[in-house]
Amino acid sequence: MKHRFISKRYWKDKSTPMGKVDELSKGFDDVINLSLGDPDLITDRIIIDNAFQDARNGHTKYTDFRGDPELRQEISTYYKEEYRMDVKDSEIFVAASGCLAMYLALEAILDDGDEVILQAPFFTPYPQQVELARGIPVELATYEEEDFQIQMERLEGLINERTKALVINTPSNPTGSCLTLETMEKIAQIVRKYDLILIADDIYTSFSYQNPFVPIAALEGMRERTIIINSFSKNFTMTGWRIGNIIAPDYIIKTIQMINENVVFTAPSISQRAAIHALRNREAIQPPMVEEYRKRMFYAAERINSIPHMSVIYPPRGTFYLFVNVKETGLNSIEASDCILREAHVLTIPGISFGQCGEGYIRLACTVGIDILKEAFDRLEKVSIFKK
Repeated sequence: MKHRFISKRYWKDKSTPMGKVDELSKGFDDVINLSLGDPDLITDRIIIDNAFQDARNGHTKYTDFRGDPELRQEISTYYKEEYRMDVKDSEIFVAASGCLAMYLALEAILDDGDEVILQAPFFTPYPQQVELARGIPVELATYEEEDFQIQMERLEGLINERTKALVINTPSNPTGSCLTLETMEKIAQIVRKYDLILIADDIYTSFSYQNPFVPIAALEGMRERTIIINSFSKNFTMTGWRIGNIIAPDYIIKTIQMINENVVFTAPSISQRAAIHALRNREAIQPPMVEEYRKRMFYAAERINSIPHMSVIYPPRGTFYLFVNVKETGLNSIEASDCILREAHVLTIPGISFGQCGEGYIRLACTVGIDILKEAFDRLEKVSIFKK
């Protein structure tokens, strides 16, 4: 919006196809929403009951600036037990969401004009988060025919004297792809070769269906140059609690703390208590949740591959998103998403929202039950662009 009281940085409309499709959906009263990654499940009662008991016991005040010491200890214990990584207390920062954690990390490391290479298709806020930190986003394309793996020649071709960091996300939103250990080892070699910082957006670590998740920070020579972004939103169905954390070298954590004190001061105390109980009870909480999403993903992928002019990689690799190829329809991603909404009243997100290499795709979120997914695909089978 152009106005003399608005910063000129925001005069240009930067609304995304995602937002525009959501506005269109309000014209229908029977929409099945497969667009946003906000699950239909609620936070486990173990987490809720214990967090609210903690609130009654007085955990309603500011916490330590780097986060509740108990939570920091649980995060350290988690990495030791799950990945055999020794994470020091001074390397941990608790943030009010994974999104804020990403911004704080970028703000801490970027000088004006630094370039940040983004694994694409990417989580839609990345480019603007880089720009907010006065950096320049650079898209690193990955493609379905390459299983959405990062190709090293393509990566090296984007690196120049202005390149400061690389952002990777595995398992990936939106593609659901998982970088192989071989791919990550090659990425690590390049990051070390060019003295880059790597930001690992480790948001969907529990949703790796083919192989156990391995943090790239655990690879040789990567701890000292990796910033890990974590969130409890997806791994523990805690989207509304707005709680995440950062693991990074202590000098980066100190800088992040300084920035955050002028943004939100501390993360919400009750949400931090909830995160403590999530980690302590993960073996009871996560398996049934992950299995439910795995069933949804496999069901949805099978239905997609049975419909003409739609296809998706099978079996699903990770997350609860499917990046559906609709190129055979002859429409671009916005047109295809719009047609699906108008004819089937099913809300999806155009692939172009996730970077230029996302064109020709739509993203579906399996955040509803199989009964609702069945209704959605029954409707999609009748859409004109999916007729033989």
